[in-house]
Amino acid sequence: MAKLAVVQMCSGVDVGRNADAMERLVRDAADQGAVYIQTPEMTGALQRDRAALRASLRDEESDLIISRARSLAKELGVHVHVGSTAIGRPDGKIANRGFLAAPDGAKVCAYDKIHMFDVDLDNGESWRESSAYEAGEAARVASLPFGKLGFAICYDVRFPQLFRSEALAGAEILTVPAAFTRQTGEAHWEILLRARAIENGAFLLAAAQGGKHEDGRETYGHSMIIDPWGRVLAEAPGEGEAVLVADVDVGEVAAARRKIPNLRNARDFSLEEVGLTAERIAV
Repeated sequence: MAKLAVVQMCSGVDVGRNADAMERLVRDAADQGAVYIQTPEMTGALQRDRAALRASLRDEESDLIISRARSLAKELGVHVHVGSTAIGRPDGKIANRGFLAAPDGAKVCAYDKIHMFDVDLDNGESWRESSAYEAGEAARVASLPFGKLGFAICYDVRFPQLFRSEALAGAEILTVPAAFTRQTGEAHWEILLRARAIENGAFLLAAAQGGKHEDGRETYGHSMIIDPWGRVLAEAPGEGEAVLVADVDVGEVAAARRKIPNLRNARDFSLEEVGLTAERIAV
């Protein structure tokens, strides 16, 4: 049994202010006994101005958010999971990168968001994440004292094969730090999170951005902690900061997977397309 936490933020365009907000919320979670604390996607800044974003970029070693997270992890003796922040890559491109710091401040691993949010919404919003960010190519599963942790970021939640591959690799706790838009969040956020937890028999932790941001966007909030049976153990409001802490026992993962052994029962299969041909329809 371990206390795990997610913190909800409403990050602005100033990285320093966001780092201070992150620190305050992480300290709050640690004071409540959490040994793992997750922050949202783009903890460092939500910044639509691409020139300003590029001007603020640092590499992983010198990034303020990651440095602060490592310092907090070491001081508080906890795992700090930066859901993601924008990192300058050596090739000049940008990574939407998650980072996990160990209780001694060391790097456990990093994860670059694999699936880019390239969509046009009904309300006129248009997003082309791939125009600024380079997609990641590798999933990650980290073995931690309280369980095996699988990584994802926001739009990744719509690709169940990522979570299935992590569960088959032993992940007992899945993570989806996010900055979901309000429109898509209202329609799909809870449904997708609960589905990923249920179909993999795993805990799922999702720290979210929530509220109206300085760059003009609006995010859905509703950070969640979900158990392997799909029950919501904790949920934040739609706007503003929040700290959620829940007791997680990975023994419940094994129990859920015994009851519904779909990971073990899965089979390979072929796909055949059938139907009337155009010629037969004409006859």
